[in-house]
Amino acid sequence: MDFDTIIVGAGTAGCLLANRLSADPSKRVLLLEAGGKDDYHWIHIPVGYLYCIGNPRTDWLYRTEAEPGLNGRQLRYPRGKVLGGSSSINGMIYMRGQSRDYDHWAAVTGEDAWSWGQVLPLFKQHEDHWRLDAKGVANEAFRALHGHRGEWRVEKQRLRWDILDAFAAAAEQAGIPRTDDFNGGSNEGVGYFEVNQRGGLRWNAAKAFLRPTCLGRPNFELWTGSTVQRLLLNRDDAGALRCTGADVRTPHGMEQVRLSPGGELVLAAGAIGSPQILQCSGIGPAALLQSQGIAVKEDLPGVGQNLQDHLQIRAVYAVDGTRTLNTQAAHWWGKLGIGLQYLLSRNGPMSMAPSQLGAFTRSSPRLRWPDLEYHVQPLSLDAFGEPLHRFNAFTASVCHLNPTSRGHVSIRSADPEQPPAIAPRYLSTEEDRRIAAQGLRLTRRIVAQPALAPFHPREVKPGVEFESDDELTRLAGDIATTIFHPVGTCRMGRSEDPLAVTDPQGRVRGVACLRVADASLMPTITSGNTNSPTLMMAERIASWMLESRR
Repeated sequence: MDFDTIIVGAGTAGCLLANRLSADPSKRVLLLEAGGKDDYHWIHIPVGYLYCIGNPRTDWLYRTEAEPGLNGRQLRYPRGKVLGGSSSINGMIYMRGQSRDYDHWAAVTGEDAWSWGQVLPLFKQHEDHWRLDAKGVANEAFRALHGHRGEWRVEKQRLRWDILDAFAAAAEQAGIPRTDDFNGGSNEGVGYFEVNQRGGLRWNAAKAFLRPTCLGRPNFELWTGSTVQRLLLNRDDAGALRCTGADVRTPHGMEQVRLSPGGELVLAAGAIGSPQILQCSGIGPAALLQSQGIAVKEDLPGVGQNLQDHLQIRAVYAVDGTRTLNTQAAHWWGKLGIGLQYLLSRNGPMSMAPSQLGAFTRSSPRLRWPDLEYHVQPLSLDAFGEPLHRFNAFTASVCHLNPTSRGHVSIRSADPEQPPAIAPRYLSTEEDRRIAAQGLRLTRRIVAQPALAPFHPREVKPGVEFESDDELTRLAGDIATTIFHPVGTCRMGRSEDPLAVTDPQGRVRGVACLRVADASLMPTITSGNTNSPTLMMAERIASWMLESRR
């Protein structure tokens, strides 16, 4: 039960870490996953996210606390509990964010390795971009930004919709330029998202990084159905605290796994799981731990703080003169046709990511960078998990990319099996409320453009009768929901930062042999979807761990 590296969480970050750190056959690596194997067929069919989110087979089934900024509503808060983690249930959108995100990380952490110029080669290292499949297809400027033959497959979507093409044209008429690449450092523009799929099937982190390489290595072990109860922490004669392993509940009972001399344990359990494990182990805000009867091993006030997430405000428009998924999937024969189309050609609605068309733009012309992101869908419903509307419609969801609201993740019990309290504190700042109202107004301006006029769009939500900032902010609280991008709860930072949980290399303050390597490290959220940035962060942490071995 001794290992050179123990990785907690076989999600996006954990799968890449396992691949890189087990490449040395002299080092024993253990990967622990609380969920099961990714052998559920709906994981791999892209539209299957509908059957994975809210399913205890694949989802932790978290819920937020009642959110004041959402008028007291609680939100479902999906997190992957399966091999591949959230990459097995997410929207599959390939998005890096903006160069300014990483330059800001470098500034606040004092570590230039997080700057855009330093992380771009890491994105390229594991990327396998479809445009580079044929020689000479992409120009040199594109090749300078993208990689090929890596493990992380990026493909174009395998469908289009007339209503989405019209929305893209309307966005262009409203001043948003067309783009065919959201990942060059500034993602400004409108276009179809590229997705992590291969041949119409989801491409999750387990397929990319565990199969076939890791699973065939004799020095690598994968334990599924295995939940870390607490970390093993010991003090040496000088009083220094060290992580020596973990207590793990497995399908066969409790096991204790230990680190070999010089080994490291890496938390890759995500922005909810990693702070919960630290807190249950006695690492975190002293007052919180004491309130739950947990002995304080290291008082780190920042553990669980700094929670950031993207909140999408879902405006719904009924349309005429075109089909949307609402009516295409309304009857059994429509569903049969959709199923046959996917079976025969791996395209059509069953190959859909949750959002197909994207746009990035500014809430104010005074801004240098886009601060709004649109996810546009050829469908509508009252809330996720509920039936589609019976009329043709599209949904234009807008989110503030750089929210100033900050929440927290806090244990409610010393029992690690009990879910923590998750309080994102959406719309808790005046700036976030102001930009929410501006985002809804911009949506209306796009929809009013000539390109959409032939479809006679009519605002169903929030409703044209609401116009003032106060009205739109209140309505945003009624209709907004998470895009599932929680980050920041174990943020990295400088030694003088009182809320930094780790140093810039992910090493936990005051605890030797313990790192964090997932989205919880982000000091600030990236300007877009967070899955691929998390993969890049794991690539960086793995490189540092390999260097320390040498």
